[in-house]
Amino acid sequence: MYNLTVKSSHKNELIDITDKINKIAVEYGKNKSACLIFVPHTTAAVTINENADPDVKSDIIMGMNRMVPDHMDFKHMEGNSDAHIKASLIGASEIIPLQDGKLILGTWQGVFLAEFDGPRNRKVLISFL
Repeated sequence: MYNLTVKSSHKNELIDITDKINKIAVEYGKNKSACLIFVPHTTAAVTINENADPDVKSDIIMGMNRMVPDHMDFKHMEGNSDAHIKASLIGASEIIPLQDGKLILGTWQGVFLAEFDGPRNRKVLISFL
């Protein structure tokens, strides 16, 4: 298993981690068929989406904020229930096929850490199957 540390700088943010994961995959995933990416946090997630147009990231954040605003009457005393819900909606892991140690993604696809309670340092765990 390999650890990747990602530093977020905003409360809600999508951070493209595709290149970092590809570098690890090229080095350690040569004879493997898939890459498991897992975020061990309850207020962050991992997702695959378009990485060509930066407006897609801001649109996703805007949409998530409209679906789950942070000003609802939540009971959780830490005040970050919206982040827990958003992370649950997106999910904590992705499995991506590998070929010759490279992620097999669509032309416009990238892998993103989805931060919903930042800024923070986050761990992304990478395993090869």
